Amino acid sequence: MTRTALAPRFTGAGKIEFADHEYPDPGPGQLLLAVQANALCGTDRHQYYDGSSVVPGHEAAGTVLQAGEGTHTPVGTRGAVFLMDFCGECRSCKLNATNQCLAKRADMGFSHDGGYGPYELVHESNFFPITDDIEIGNATMLLDVMGTSSHAIGRASLVRPDVESVYIAGAGPIGLGLTVMSKLKYGDDVPVYISDFSRWRLDFAESFGAIPLLADDLSKAGSPDIAFDSSGKESARRAALDIVSQRGALICVGHGESLTIDVSRDLISPEHAILGSEYFRYDEMPGNLALLSEHQELISRVISHRFPVAEIADAFSLFMSGESGKVVVTQEGAS
Repeated sequence: MTRTALAPRFTGAGKIEFADHEYPDPGPGQLLLAVQANALCGTDRHQYYDGSSVVPGHEAAGTVLQAGEGTHTPVGTRGAVFLMDFCGECRSCKLNATNQCLAKRADMGFSHDGGYGPYELVHESNFFPITDDIEIGNATMLLDVMGTSSHAIGRASLVRPDVESVYIAGAGPIGLGLTVMSKLKYGDDVPVYISDFSRWRLDFAESFGAIPLLADDLSKAGSPDIAFDSSGKESARRAALDIVSQRGALICVGHGESLTIDVSRDLISPEHAILGSEYFRYDEMPGNLALLSEHQELISRVISHRFPVAEIADAFSLFMSGESGKVVVTQEGAS
């Protein structure tokens, strides 16, 4: 059976319309979710301005409405959707590096319908059940805010275990996630500096204990041991690499522009490391769920605004203005 429901359609040039959209029943190994919340992400910018052939939304949480043949997840189970529909069989997946799957079946919200619509069809393998204490909108924090950020911190720990200060370029949602997760990882005694051009975002980051810096003046950051770039800007990456301490590391989290380096000066002499960090691994979700359960009030404050999906155009307008933290849209009856 195929069901028809109204879903937002991204037509390009910042326009979002609602139109009928068809959702099939789940096949073998699949779950049909009633989506209840989806968080906005800077990666949605391309679909917002260029349009999308599928329903966007890659930070979804909801409840299992129907379960296909061969699945084991009960109807009524609440959970979050892992962006990458990993195969589970390739070399990467067998090492649990599911964020580096060599045969992905989908990127939810990009190649297949995502979570801004009322339903989402997923494989059971990339659905993550949550505990009863987690509010469904807060469950979206398990994805880009916590998952992507904590994975980047884990990448940093591979090359720099002794961290006495942290610098973050960009105070958008990932930068805020890096702030909160750094505080939880390293403790309040380790200063976390953050830069941005948005005064609103800097003030918001400061409310989580970060030390705000204007992006064109990083002198107060000193020589941080770890620098994270969540902006994707070449100038930000270059500036971060210029101030990071000896034996320090730059972790590039934000997709975007390039970085030109002088190997002798930037890498060999100071023994710097430059690492990429892509999304996160599915097997990191249980640990992050435990953290969210313990610190739900703190972490959920990263969500500065919530809108019903009927007002998704207003949600995107605010988000693109740079004067918000994480923005979440909810479906009617979300809980």
